Amino acid sequence: MTVGVIGGGIGGLAAAVSLLRAGHDVHVYEQSPRLSEVGAGVQVSPNASRVLHGLGLADALAETGVQPLAWHQRRWDDGRTLLRAPIAAPTPHYQMHRADLLAALAAAIPPDRIHLGHRLVGVDGTEARFADGLRARFDVLVGADGIHSTVRRLLFGPDAARFTGCVAYRAVVPAERLRHLDLEVTAQIWMGPGRHFVHYFISGRRSVNFVAVVEQDRWTRESWTDRAEIADVLAAFDGWHPQVREIISAADETYVWALFDRPPMPRWSVGRVTLLGDAAHPMLPFMAQGAAQAIEDGATLAALLPDAFDRYEQVRLPRTSRLQEMSAGNKTRFHLPDGPAQRDRDRELAAGSRAWSFNALEWLYDYDAAAVLDR
Repeated sequence: MTVGVIGGGIGGLAAAVSLLRAGHDVHVYEQSPRLSEVGAGVQVSPNASRVLHGLGLADALAETGVQPLAWHQRRWDDGRTLLRAPIAAPTPHYQMHRADLLAALAAAIPPDRIHLGHRLVGVDGTEARFADGLRARFDVLVGADGIHSTVRRLLFGPDAARFTGCVAYRAVVPAERLRHLDLEVTAQIWMGPGRHFVHYFISGRRSVNFVAVVEQDRWTRESWTDRAEIADVLAAFDGWHPQVREIISAADETYVWALFDRPPMPRWSVGRVTLLGDAAHPMLPFMAQGAAQAIEDGATLAALLPDAFDRYEQVRLPRTSRLQEMSAGNKTRFHLPDGPAQRDRDRELAAGSRAWSFNALEWLYDYDAAAVLDR
């Protein structure tokens, strides 16, 4: 089948690779003049790496990806370990720079299948119309154009994303500057009142990615992404453990993201036009599953074409909706104010409660899209 993919981010390119491997005639249209990713780090959990390995990208992932030893959850002020959950899965878990993952996906697609500088303005059936006058008709059209999705708006009408009351400061720090901290190769999550801080190695351990999430009442800037000052991040994490503040201070620059989401949709498809990734199920990053679920979407869609849009939604909607809900719930768990609820949470973690272990998420990380479809 001929398939047009709107959006050249991680979800769109991963879908294109899956569709090409399934034998379909695929073209990707990206509005930017070049393929690029911002946001620095991305977690490629086993459920996603299983798909990417199956597409022949194991060597590319291993070249720049870092395999963490554990999830390490810590207290915000004294650095006390609340839970250190080893990561043990048959397929690797990678921590990567988003640009490295995008480059690996792009390298798996023939250059003549990626069309840059094409901004979608209309959809007529499965014909895509672009701002430069180009029209392209396909058997199937896929909207992988993110939380701002034009395809979603054209199919289902305007639907304003909701501000979740959180902003995220993101930066990448050269690992050399932090050598004196002797950082372990884990994903460290520091939890505190109204905010949390995550850091991990990327780019073959040459860099450290951090995400600093802070609750605030509203977002008043015109853009959802903006440059911020390191001093702002330090002020937001005043009184936090010295390791957190040293990582922040070592950054040259940081950007701030407003975190938006949308509630689960009842359906993603109209005729032979459908959605995937953030266009279909945007979620908070507190389960580190946004990119992974987009990768799963693409693999499932590729396996089910040509005539299975209903099955695509039946397979994917319950899983992604559950993760949207869990991601939102982690905002509360990570940000508990010091007090009885926080002490209960910390006691459960310190006791090694299985509810908070890596193994408790077997349903998530052991997921095999091909096996699910076989069943």
